[in-house]
Amino acid sequence: MNASLRRTNTHWLFGYQREWLRWDLMAGLITAAVVIPKAMAFSTIAGLPVQVGLYTILVPMVIYAMVGTSRPLSVSTTTTLAILAASALSRVAVPGDPTSLMKACATLTLLVGVILLLAALLRLGFVANFISEPVLIGFKAGIAFVIVLDQIPKLLGVHIAKGNFVHNLVATLQAVPHTSLPTLVVGIVMIVSLVAIARFFPKAPAPLIVVAIGIAGVRLFGLQNYGVETVGQIPQGLPSFTPPDVALLAQLWPAALGIALMSFTETIAAARAFATSEEPHLRPNQELAATGLANVGGALFGAMPAGGGTTQTAVNRFAGARTQLAELVTATVALLTMLYLAPLLALMPQATLAAVVIVYSIVLIKPADFRLILQIRRTEFFWALIALAGVIFLGTLQGILVAIVVSLVALAFQTADPPVRELGRKPGTNVFRPRSKEHPEDETFPGLLIIQLEGRVFFVNAERIGEKMKALADKLEPKPKVVALDVSGVPDLEYTALKMLIEAEKRERQRGVSVWLVGLNPEVLSVIKRSPLGDVLGRERMHFNLELAVAKYLADPL
Repeated sequence: MNASLRRTNTHWLFGYQREWLRWDLMAGLITAAVVIPKAMAFSTIAGLPVQVGLYTILVPMVIYAMVGTSRPLSVSTTTTLAILAASALSRVAVPGDPTSLMKACATLTLLVGVILLLAALLRLGFVANFISEPVLIGFKAGIAFVIVLDQIPKLLGVHIAKGNFVHNLVATLQAVPHTSLPTLVVGIVMIVSLVAIARFFPKAPAPLIVVAIGIAGVRLFGLQNYGVETVGQIPQGLPSFTPPDVALLAQLWPAALGIALMSFTETIAAARAFATSEEPHLRPNQELAATGLANVGGALFGAMPAGGGTTQTAVNRFAGARTQLAELVTATVALLTMLYLAPLLALMPQATLAAVVIVYSIVLIKPADFRLILQIRRTEFFWALIALAGVIFLGTLQGILVAIVVSLVALAFQTADPPVRELGRKPGTNVFRPRSKEHPEDETFPGLLIIQLEGRVFFVNAERIGEKMKALADKLEPKPKVVALDVSGVPDLEYTALKMLIEAEKRERQRGVSVWLVGLNPEVLSVIKRSPLGDVLGRERMHFNLELAVAKYLADPL
């Protein structure tokens, strides 16, 4: 790591200001009250013991605080990572064998960390942008549906054989007649409490409060005697070294690749959302390295895959966190919980954990975002729905692939069909704009067709651009003598596109039409000059801007 990175990552420590301490301590304590119950709940989503959630707070959070570039980012695990881990671990762990499960978890988390570190080494931070926002919205909504359905049996106090989404839905409906009413009542009370506290006391640590209520209910009223299941024994003490199982590497690496991508995507999204202009600029590749080290270190001490969480980061920021010291405070509280509070947490009802998971997962479903996408771009609304359906009907890991593929197809669709517009001039000005029914008064010039190209012109879209240009020229009456191509919005011209342009110029010249190029940037101009087209056009048919091109045409209309 070079000196500039070291300064960026540790400046908060060596340049720490005394007035920050009160804010960091308070933020760390409040965030711990939120993140500890949630992390324990998320570990149950992954099919892991609840103490794994505590381990995932302790080690990854400490490592990230010392290496990461975001000051408010709170790193442990998330609903998305938990459900992805559950899908991967269920395929390799031996049922009923906790040792096998923990080794599989260590292997998966280690692989996630190694993949992130390799990505940092290869400077692949830009990969976080491969999933478009509409697709990510659909993906997260699908994840929320899967998680909520997975937790409903715990609210009902029933057990079902797990399968795909449709199987789980049918099995849950069939189990409804066997519902444990006391368990359901506990779950409903917890959900109502969480919502009410968030609504009327938004600054209160709602998860901690409902966990305390649940534990008090078991302690005071013996709820377990009425069929209400509790978390059960939680090992007390520090996490022990957990070696990975090398034999599982081949089976787990595809899942680890998807989890690593989602971990990094969520981490960057949360870090960017709560960054301020006064803080050091986020470095995507350094974030890859920091998240990778957090997972590698966590893997060796029983943690599950980790990443930055949006909700807990929001709590950390709004509680007043100034530096990464707030994360270290949160990790310290998790450590004290392991050492002294584990017996108390063992009394927590499973329905309480399910309530926490459901309430904090439902927020991933954002109908307002879907409506806004539909209002602005109907096509991207369908991409969001495809991503949602991919998660629900194909599974979470496959859903990631669907999300990436849909994003790339969307990108390909946009680049393969770029806009090609006929321009007119606003009367009395030197402003050129696309011709439209709203502005029939815009000036055109007999015998001159002005066409505007935008975006990168390359082999994917060159033929389509040529077709659109020909269609505009063919419909113009009388036929144009000059076609002026405004390429000021074209940043680059790839060889296939250059060849298309050469052939188009030759074809139009044979028809008696002169092709002019207008507004060439230095890169495009250099490409043109090095090609035969540069000699054919000469300086006479290349113009600095449309105003000069039109003036020349009007002075000498050929």
